[in-house]
Amino acid sequence: MCRNIRTLFNFEPPASEDEIRASALQFVRKLSGFNKPSQANAAAFNRAVDEVADTARRLLGALHTHAPTRDREVEAAKARERSRARFN
Repeated sequence: MCRNIRTLFNFEPPASEDEIRASALQFVRKLSGFNKPSQANAAAFNRAVDEVADTARRLLGALHTHAPTRDREVEAAKARERSRARFN
């Protein structure tokens, strides 16, 4: 879908409210095609962001895995290395 969407599940520390809200905002922006909606669409847009964030929060709370939790710093370093290899 979108290369900027990040996995939020199975990390230590867990995804923060800000990360969940940012992912919901990005998802609604992608669906609607609006970066910033007009005043006429703002209420629907904001309601959608709230509902998607709530759904994402419930999903993350309901998921279970036997895999060890991933470290954010290690995963970020891997992503930087992949990016460096791709663009050099």
